This record gives sequence, C-alpha cells and structure tokens, in this order.
Amino acid sequence: MSAFPFLAAASAVLAVTGCVQSALGAGLLARFRRKEHKPVVLENSPPVTVLKPLYGSEPLLEEALESFCTQDYPQVQILFGVRDADDPAIAIVRRLQERHPELDMDLVVNPVLHGLNRKISNLMNILPQAKHDILVISDSDIHVSPDYLQHIVAGLSKPNTGLVTTLYAGLPAVHSVVQMLAACQINHNFLPGVILSRYLGRQDCLGATMALRRATLEQVGGLEALLPHVADDALLGRLVRQLGMDITIADCLTWTTIAESNFTELLKHELRWGRTVCTLAPAGYAASSIQLPLFWATLVVLFQPHAAWTLPFFWGVWGFRCLTALVIDRTVGSRPLWPLLLLPVRDWLSAAIMVGSASGTEVHWRGQTMHVAPHPVGPPSSDGLSARQ
Repeated sequence: MSAFPFLAAASAVLAVTGCVQSALGAGLLARFRRKEHKPVVLENSPPVTVLKPLYGSEPLLEEALESFCTQDYPQVQILFGVRDADDPAIAIVRRLQERHPELDMDLVVNPVLHGLNRKISNLMNILPQAKHDILVISDSDIHVSPDYLQHIVAGLSKPNTGLVTTLYAGLPAVHSVVQMLAACQINHNFLPGVILSRYLGRQDCLGATMALRRATLEQVGGLEALLPHVADDALLGRLVRQLGMDITIADCLTWTTIAESNFTELLKHELRWGRTVCTLAPAGYAASSIQLPLFWATLVVLFQPHAAWTLPFFWGVWGFRCLTALVIDRTVGSRPLWPLLLLPVRDWLSAAIMVGSASGTEVHWRGQTMHVAPHPVGPPSSDGLSARQ
C-alpha cells in the first residue's frame, strides 16, 4: 500500500494548522496595534540614554537614526559608536548633530575590540559615556515612532520588569523581489509567530530594542557577559530571566530596514538568523515549520497529484494565506499587493533555509565569519551561544 495518501493527509493537517496559526497571529497583531494607539501615561519621565552601535552606511540609515532624534520625550542622551574613524556613518551623525543642536548627542570613535562580538565591543566602548540609569540599546536599522521612548519607559515601570523589548516589522528600502521576500518572512512568519508565542507565555528578548536599567545590566555581568556570543539579545533575555525578572514587550511597533540587494545577501542573512535560532532552540525552530502552510499544501499536491481534492485544497490554502497576510500588511503599514503572489515561493525558501540551518554552524555578519555552537545550560558565563572567527 502506498504511503503517499498518508503523507498527503499529514501534510494537509500541517497546512491547516499553519493557517490557523497565521490567523491567530494576525488577529493578535491587530489587537496589539490598537492598544499602541492609546495615550501613554507616565508618572514621571526619567532621563534615558540611547546607545546606537553603527557600522558603515546602509539604506535608510539616516531616516532610521532621525526617528530617534525626534522623540517626544523630555530628556534623552543619544550616543552613536563606530570603530573606524573613516566609517561613512560618521557623516550621517554629523548631519544629525547639525539639524538637532538642542539634543544631547555624541559620537564615540573607538577601535578597541574587546571580544568576538563586534557589536557588543562597540557598545562597551560607548557605555562609559552614558549619563543616565535607563539604557536603551537599539540596532542601527530600526525606525521608531515619536512616542517610542514613552512606551519603553512605561514598560520598564511595570512591576518586576527587568528588560523591555519591541516587536518589529520589515521595511524594504526598495520594493524589489528580494526585499519583498525578506519582508514576507519577517511580517508574515516571524512577527505573528512571536506575538502568538508571547500570548502563550514565552518571554523572549528581540534585538531591535534591549532596554534596561544600568543596575540590571551590572547584575547579569555587564556587556562583558555577552561578548563570546552571537545571539547577544537572546542571552541577555535569558540572564535577566535567571534573575527572576520579566521581559516586557513595549506597546509599540518598530520597523527594521530590509537592505539586501541580491538573493545571495538574503540567503546569508536568513541562514545566519536560522542557524543561530536553531542552535538556541532546535525543537522550537523545527516546530516553527507549521508557519509554512503553502509549503505543506504543495506537498499535498505532489504526494497525490491525481486526487480531485488536492489542487482545490492548495488554492484554498493560498487564498486563506493571502487574506491573513493582507491583514498583517495593513496592520504594519505595508501597502503593495503583488508580494502576495510570492507567498508559495517564500514558504519553500523558508523550508530550504530551515534545512540549511540544521546542517551548518557558519554565519556571516557585518564582515565577520563566525560559528555558532551550543553550550550546556549552566551559569551565565556558559549559557547561550558562542562565536569564534
């Protein structure tokens, strides 16, 4: 007896499960954004230092950094950091300083490399210049709304909160096929998956924003504790949780620039992310394959190409996937409709990335080639991921 009917039925169950998951994620995301528009009420507005590690010029970098210079918050210090005195990002910082002379904004140029994670090394060079107790660490490519810091501080004020992070959507620098494929992965798979897992009780730190008090950072061992690790955001979240403190998601959405100019860059970026997550949580990463309903629906057709029900089933899954993707796109502010045609390609590409992530440890990041490797759970110094050149 052929196994194909059984495999087709199993794939159909997974496809339906993926549709349900995407619908729940889209609904939760829409509810989250409605909550975001409520006025922020702060009993006080303590001063904040924003730490921005930079490396080179990238698409929309000036727009992303400008969004931090126009915060509706009374007292903000912004510290940018680069390692190279010839870094092209310096010119952008200088223009921001000219446009916003009223801001407490400085640039730190320091080539000292403290360890293998260059981002953390950069942050270690910046941190001594920080004046305030509340530290907001944000990637260079993150775009925020004017009330971003209000939401961050409101999150930190919640009882037992040790760390505040933010959800983020993908913002293509240009609407190329490559960048829209990347946006589909972030907006249609990652974003609803994260918000659903949060609803189910997970508390993860997302690198788009890592906001905490200086005392909390010192309690987990400082930035030095993150130096040997690729997934510094995940490790920081884990260390804060070990203190018995919560990770709060701020009631605001942020956007990350999608800058990949070709398919090779896209594959390298997604393989880096996939291999890192796969090493951190292999079972959870494998389970995330249910986020690919069109991949499973295609297998249904391949396993039983002559069955009368398989092709209508595929079209039905595609239509439902388009509907949830459209809800998500409207929720995060994305308007083009043609990327919906890419959804089957996106699911198959994601499946290939998952296979590649399980079969290697090499990652490429900002000019570095690094390797991720698991470590046994233990004290903070050995928890998480290590990296070596």
